[in-house]
Amino acid sequence: MVKFQVVNTQTFSDKKKPLYDSAKRVSPAIAEIREIGNYRHLLAQLVRRDILTRYKRSFLGVAWTMLNPLGTMLVMTFVFSNIFKASMPSVPFPVYILSGLVVWNFFAQGTNASMSGLVWGGNLLQRIFVPRTIFAVSAIGTALVNTVIALVPLVIVMLISKATFSWALLFMPVAILLITCFTLGFGLMISSMAAFFPDVMEMYQILLTAWMYLTPIIYPETIIPERFHLVYRLNPMYWFLRVFRAPIVDQALPSLRDFGIASGIAIVMLIVGWLIFTSKSDEYAYRI
Repeated sequence: MVKFQVVNTQTFSDKKKPLYDSAKRVSPAIAEIREIGNYRHLLAQLVRRDILTRYKRSFLGVAWTMLNPLGTMLVMTFVFSNIFKASMPSVPFPVYILSGLVVWNFFAQGTNASMSGLVWGGNLLQRIFVPRTIFAVSAIGTALVNTVIALVPLVIVMLISKATFSWALLFMPVAILLITCFTLGFGLMISSMAAFFPDVMEMYQILLTAWMYLTPIIYPETIIPERFHLVYRLNPMYWFLRVFRAPIVDQALPSLRDFGIASGIAIVMLIVGWLIFTSKSDEYAYRI
């Protein structure tokens, strides 16, 4: 005869069972920050993969990160140096252009990679759980590594052109941090839009081209007519260029006004982009 033993379920304490309380649900934005911390090793691997993949089959390898802005700088210097020579600040024209290209390339590469990373990572989102923001954060991390490498030719050009090196250059990491915050926030915002509207990726390329020429990267801001000053100051990249270039062009720290405006824009964009992206994070796997 088979004997069955009745287990009294009351012996298990209900107090030890995890209960779900929707009223105590953590905000998606805060939860995403925690998950990024938990998946930090995956984040490091994604950055490492992106860098190795980009230069794996390249003969010059990582040198392309330095040659790309250098080549663009040489072309623009040849074309525009005589045109803007009289209006240039007290810094060699190649240094002025290259410093602007370093900032702009970081922003453009980071935001583009944020969108493409989320779109191409759609299959992964449908199979396993990963923080949705990990693709944008890894894209910005990769762009940041490339930017640090791109600073090498900037230093070389400054040495060749006998530009002045001052203690103000120690402020550069702070400027790069502000640009990183803004790029991440903006990248998250447009990535969220691209997940719902795929045409955003194509339209963004047109916007980037127009945005670049509306930013004083290849020309000095002194040639901008006074009636357009307000329009230019509405451009966020204008302030980040000023903060980044101040130690190079003026051999001084950026003014408190410039630093305050750039910091405010960076923090607000990071918060807004993070909130927008995480508010729709549960829908990306079905939209992409």
